Amino acid sequence: MGRILALDYGSKRTGIANTDELQMIASGLTTVATSELMDFLKKYIASEKVELVLVGEPKQKDGTHSNIEEEIQKFLKKFSEVFPDLEVKRVDERYTSKMAFQAMIDSGLKKKQRQNKALVDEISATIILQEFLYNK
Repeated sequence: MGRILALDYGSKRTGIANTDELQMIASGLTTVATSELMDFLKKYIASEKVELVLVGEPKQKDGTHSNIEEEIQKFLKKFSEVFPDLEVKRVDERYTSKMAFQAMIDSGLKKKQRQNKALVDEISATIILQEFLYNK
């Protein structure tokens, strides 16, 4: 089995989480500038066996797509050209940022640490991945 990679795609930053090789544990990996995301993924996928990539699907409360969906579609097109054999699944990511922020509060992080948006993105990616594993 290979790892599952989850992306919380943003216009500035993308949070990334991964599983262990047995696909049992979701862990935050990092946050990268979205402009550097493809280079990061090329290196990571070359060094680790990745079986599946999850990409968050941002939706509004009424179920319509968020404004960033157009950027995500462009990324997915390029991703499928670079990694044609790698499976990609979309996962509803509604409320993951709020859940990530609450997780930061619950874990006792100070206010200054909770303002680290890169950490919020990484935790959001971990939540996307954990939800997928629970429902697998």
